[in-house]
Amino acid sequence: MQDTPPITLKAPAKLNLHLGVGDVRADGYHEVTTVLQALELADEVELAPAAGLSLRCEPDLGLAAERNLAHRAAVALAGALGRSADVTISLRKSVPAGAGLGGGSSDAAAVLRGLARLWGLPPSAPELLEVARSLGADVPFFLYRNAALMTGRGDELVRELDAPVIHMVLVWPRQPVPTAEAYAAFDSARPPPAPGPERLVEALEAGEYRKVATRLHNDMTAASSALVPAITDALALLAGADGVLGSEMCGSGSAVFGVCETGSAAQEAAGAARDRGWWAAATRTTGGARTVGAAAHDDSARDAPGRG
Repeated sequence: MQDTPPITLKAPAKLNLHLGVGDVRADGYHEVTTVLQALELADEVELAPAAGLSLRCEPDLGLAAERNLAHRAAVALAGALGRSADVTISLRKSVPAGAGLGGGSSDAAAVLRGLARLWGLPPSAPELLEVARSLGADVPFFLYRNAALMTGRGDELVRELDAPVIHMVLVWPRQPVPTAEAYAAFDSARPPPAPGPERLVEALEAGEYRKVATRLHNDMTAASSALVPAITDALALLAGADGVLGSEMCGSGSAVFGVCETGSAAQEAAGAARDRGWWAAATRTTGGARTVGAAAHDDSARDAPGRG
């Protein structure tokens, strides 16, 4: 145990480029169709072999370790494998909690991936996906690469997507959305069916980031904005920002994002949001070799993703 060095993994934030919400399922969740995209903004997760299980989180979220999704991931995977969860987990948080950016789910997936390495489990081991799905709807996505079309509760992979690198700005008004109330409001309003994600996926895989910006969609935006009006204010700020080509809400909120022409535009929009007292960050999507638009020559946002 002492001869095994710790391993460090990135736990990226995510955003929903598309979120279509359907009827309530028999298990109480809503049927969804979503296009999820990982970001360079990320938590850092370190795993070190130990005599037992412990978790440290910086900054302290005021949450008992046993309730932290990363801790629960270690317990669940150890149980599935019939072994002890003998690891120390250290989280260094950059993704704000309760913003709809998937930080806790990503931490949990990073723990699963890291423990698979420490415990000699192949990345394709079915236990990883089974445990991920038991922990929450967003956790399975973070076992994949960069972008994916998901369905079911949001936990069933349709296919991974070949997404380019695109500059993004994130804005969080620092007000959480009560998720159960948001979905109840959505059910009461019964909005018309969402457009499908096909045209968005087509633009994403073609690297046409301007078209991506015009094809964003989130069924939950109206319901969540009614509960937290600051979401509308944040979207309005991005709509009026130079170089922001399109914007939408992340998950069920309350963070919002904007597709940006350049890293400088993302930084300027983030600065304007911070002037309002909101958390904000300039970041980029994770992707393959392709970097599109001005992002191909603009490195100005690379040192900014973790700033809030």
